Amino acid sequence: MAITSKKQVIDKFKTHEGDTGSPEVQIALLSQRVGNVVEHLKSHEHDDHSRRGLLSIINKRRRLLHYLMRKAPERYKDIIGKIGLPK
Repeated sequence: MAITSKKQVIDKFKTHEGDTGSPEVQIALLSQRVGNVVEHLKSHEHDDHSRRGLLSIINKRRRLLHYLMRKAPERYKDIIGKIGLPK
C-alpha cells in the first residue's frame, strides 16, 4: 500500500461520509502500520519490542478480517483485493 497519511487511507477505504471506524478503515490503517513496522525492522533487526508489537498489530488485523468474513463476505473479498493480502 503506497498511501502515506492516515487521512488518505481513511478517504480511500471509508464506506460512508464521516466513516473512521468501519472494519474496512481499521484493517487498512492496521495494514499501513504493519508496513511501517516491517520497514523499521529491516534496518533494526534486533528490535524485539517492535517485533512483538508487529505481531499484536497483525493479530488485531486478523481478528477484524475474520469478523468481516463472517458478517459480510463480499466486503471481506473487496478489502482483501484492495489491500493485496492473500486469500
